[in-house]
Amino acid sequence: MKTKNLKISLIINLLILVLVTLGTIFMVIGFSFMGGTQVLTSTGFSPLKYYTVDSNILVGIASLLIVIYECRLSNNKIKEIPKFIFILKYVSTVAVCLTFLVTLFYLAPLYGNKFLFLYKNSNLFFHLLVPILSFISFTLYEKANLEFKHTFYGISTMILYGVYYATNIFIHQKNGVVTIEYDWYSFVKDGVSNIFIVFPVMIIFTYLISVMIYKLNKK
Repeated sequence: MKTKNLKISLIINLLILVLVTLGTIFMVIGFSFMGGTQVLTSTGFSPLKYYTVDSNILVGIASLLIVIYECRLSNNKIKEIPKFIFILKYVSTVAVCLTFLVTLFYLAPLYGNKFLFLYKNSNLFFHLLVPILSFISFTLYEKANLEFKHTFYGISTMILYGVYYATNIFIHQKNGVVTIEYDWYSFVKDGVSNIFIVFPVMIIFTYLISVMIYKLNKK
């Protein structure tokens, strides 16, 4: 990795780590610095049910490891960063980019002129800043040397979360209907059977993101 790229990557990953840490703390304690909102937000550890939160925490962990190993690399304590670190950063970057796009093209139109709450408080970090910074750092400044087979790793978080979400849907459905309490993304508001459409579409969409990020990193 070039010295300039190493320094930029280190700075961006430090910023990602700080934003994820602050966002998580603010979320847990219920701290609002941009006004309160009750939609798609909760305090304590209940927000861990959201893919947004899980993917951001994952990229925060990946960024922490990147920072640690880049510091060791810059101090000549290691010759290269282990590939598994970059794979984790890749998988988590795909995940937060999915969050970014779903928020922008699905949730924002879903809530109409009330969409600004999606970018308030911790969500400003989770839905916007962290995904953008993760995308920039991984595609421009981190030489991952991935193989095409790793593009399938990129959909792993979506599959795991999809299984969890679908299971939650079926457990709490009554006569084919699920309340917003259990269908918090409103994926099956028109009926539980919609999950058989939404799940495959989300996997395909995630894989397209995975391939795009892979190719940009290779360039």
